[in-house]
Amino acid sequence: MTDIQEYDRQVVLVTGGGEGIGLAVAQAFAAKKKRVIICGRRRGILETASRELSALGAEVTAIPCDVTQKAQVEGLVQQVIGSYGRLDILVNNAGMSGRTPIDDPDDSKWRDIIEVNLTGTYLCSKMVISHMIQRNFGRIVNISSVLGRFGVAGYVAYCTAKHGLLGFTKSLALEVADQGVTVNAICPTWVDTAMARLGIQETAAFLGLAPETFREQAIQGIPMKRMAEANEIASLAVFLCSHGAGAITGQAINVCGGTTAGIA
Repeated sequence: MTDIQEYDRQVVLVTGGGEGIGLAVAQAFAAKKKRVIICGRRRGILETASRELSALGAEVTAIPCDVTQKAQVEGLVQQVIGSYGRLDILVNNAGMSGRTPIDDPDDSKWRDIIEVNLTGTYLCSKMVISHMIQRNFGRIVNISSVLGRFGVAGYVAYCTAKHGLLGFTKSLALEVADQGVTVNAICPTWVDTAMARLGIQETAAFLGLAPETFREQAIQGIPMKRMAEANEIASLAVFLCSHGAGAITGQAINVCGGTTAGIA
């Protein structure tokens, strides 16, 4: 098998791969002839995404998994390794958001957001890293957010989790830098996904605005005056996992329409 054929046959795991950014990432890797595994908690969404990807000619497997549960993540990785004998690329995309003001008497949303965004990324990376090191090759891409770059009032859990992902990315990158594995993060601005639409509705309700009014305000706060597109995030993820990006590690790259340009 040639090097090009070997590269085409790489195995990619995308968490939260059934919709939004995760599905766009899965589509982008499938277009590059990768073998793609998508996972998530909602079986119906995964099955729909799997059919959509298969219709495009992709070699795709959908596996239900809650990334906050260590035993489930371990089982997921074992299944992938057992089926393919390798796992080359991990995209930690699974996430959740929501308002968590500090005076909220219910701490459950804080715990859920930290667990999905931060602990889920830790567990998935922990379970795949040894397989990557054995092959002296691996790519990990963590989907953070511009809220990993600055704070937003009322979103302490989400901002904390996304800031934490950047520290995790830098630390893990240094830990495995000499073992053929790169670790990077992507920090998107607003992307028109189901999670973003829920965030817009939630914030608009808190502010007493119509969702469309708040959406327009959010867009006006982006220097390019538009949201990012999911395929723009996906294209960067694919590049970061390519041979051409082999010397890029420990980085957090903003896809923000200029939002972070004025931040040191």
